[in-house]
Amino acid sequence: MISGSSINLFIGVLEEFLLRRRSSEIASLAGQIKNVLSLLNFLTIFKMKTQQVLFIFLFGIFANCGMAQDKEVWPSFRGNPALTGISEVSIPDSMKLLWSIQAGDAIKSSAVIGNGKIFIGCDDGLVYCLSKDGELVWKSGTESSVEAPLLLLDNTIFAGNLEGKLMALDAKTGKIKWEYLTDGQISGSSNWAWAPGNKKKWILTGSYDYLLHCVDAETGKLIWQYESSNYINGAAAVAGKMAVFGGCDGHLHLIDIEKGDTISKINMGTYIASSVALEGQRAYFGNYDGAFFCVDLITKKVVWSIENPGVFIASPAVSGDAVVIGSQDKYLYCFDKAKGTLRWKFKTLGKINGSAVIARNRVIFASGDGRIYLLDLATGNKIWSYEIGSPMSGVPAVTNGLIVIGSEDGFVHAFGSVE
Repeated sequence: MISGSSINLFIGVLEEFLLRRRSSEIASLAGQIKNVLSLLNFLTIFKMKTQQVLFIFLFGIFANCGMAQDKEVWPSFRGNPALTGISEVSIPDSMKLLWSIQAGDAIKSSAVIGNGKIFIGCDDGLVYCLSKDGELVWKSGTESSVEAPLLLLDNTIFAGNLEGKLMALDAKTGKIKWEYLTDGQISGSSNWAWAPGNKKKWILTGSYDYLLHCVDAETGKLIWQYESSNYINGAAAVAGKMAVFGGCDGHLHLIDIEKGDTISKINMGTYIASSVALEGQRAYFGNYDGAFFCVDLITKKVVWSIENPGVFIASPAVSGDAVVIGSQDKYLYCFDKAKGTLRWKFKTLGKINGSAVIARNRVIFASGDGRIYLLDLATGNKIWSYEIGSPMSGVPAVTNGLIVIGSEDGFVHAFGSVE
């Protein structure tokens, strides 16, 4: 029989899933639940670890929480807490520049879109709020460059700056709700997770002080800190009650979100500057030596890896049977998700530090060559491109009828259908 603790864990997983999903999707769970419970009973008979299967089920559910997307909203630089970089929007094969607006300095941050507004950080130390027509609504100061991508959650913008300050801004007014100070620069986006009981939300932010900070989303009060052995450059991906990030200490860290404790730490050899994408029980990421990995988070083993001549700063996008990531060797790569074999690569004229987004059967990304590209996911063939004329290191914010990205000459650009 299944132990009481296993039942409680399963119920907790199911409860959180229901809170995240739309009601129309709940019915499809019935078959999965029946199969998992049957499998747990089978494994219990043979004295195998039932919690391992529960974690597999947890990963399968939560790594795809972003699939139920509001097409008018792009809340984070990868679109969802699992950081898979996917959108359900159908991007047209041809787009036009709708408008450009100049900020006060270079833009390396990535925009988020929601509540009918666009939000983006800038090297002038300000967060800008724009209307979808490109009109300034408000701007709010942070005293230092905001290079980290923003997070939009519950009418609040979470912004980290190079002085190590994390701030919560009211999305309607730009008013500062609270501030939290780390001891190192913040280069990666914040992410969020449910607190125990699923009534409050916590914010997870990595810093160059070697710590992953967990604070209350409403108050900014510290919940816990998790210490790594070097800088944390990317964002922590979230799958249920687990956070996963790659550190500059060369390890892949698996963290219990409720306690801030280590679940596991996997040595990957060299430092990991990019964020990890989670799908199923696997993590996908590249490192600074140019290697790209698929790691099984249950067995803690490398499923496959690829050696590449260029540095990976960008984060991967994972959808269907494809994994897409850009490199500083100027190529965008598409790997087979199961085997790691190269499907195609597309060459640009500049380093690719910004992450790509997969939108159904299309891939959109920006390059250091000053162009934004739209490719066919199946073939890697170029469908459309637009030359902005300034390097871009951010991620396109993809919503229905509107794509937004900033450039290092200080402009915010919006694209839409030619129709």
